[in-house]
Amino acid sequence: MTVNEYQKMALTTLNPALGKQDVLINGVMGLCGESGEAIDIVKKHLAQGHPLDREGLIKELGDVAWYLAETAYALDVSLEEVFQRNIDKLKARYPEGFDARRSVERK
Repeated sequence: MTVNEYQKMALTTLNPALGKQDVLINGVMGLCGESGEAIDIVKKHLAQGHPLDREGLIKELGDVAWYLAETAYALDVSLEEVFQRNIDKLKARYPEGFDARRSVERK
């Protein structure tokens, strides 16, 4: 499946009663909430001695992906374009791959 196919399939579960502004708000809030659930799994592993809940973390990443697809939809942009813009930004920032100095001295 391509990332745009994922976005299309994921959006079949979008609440049709929501307007674009509500979709945007729900998407961004959902990203924050699901990211919080992902970090909670890692926190429990690192700070509380729990085994890493790999399956739980994968599920949370899926939820993050859903809200990312929703937020991109609210902005009328495909996930492929979001991903490509991110790669373009990273290539400009780190043309030879990650460099600690370039990371510290970012513009």
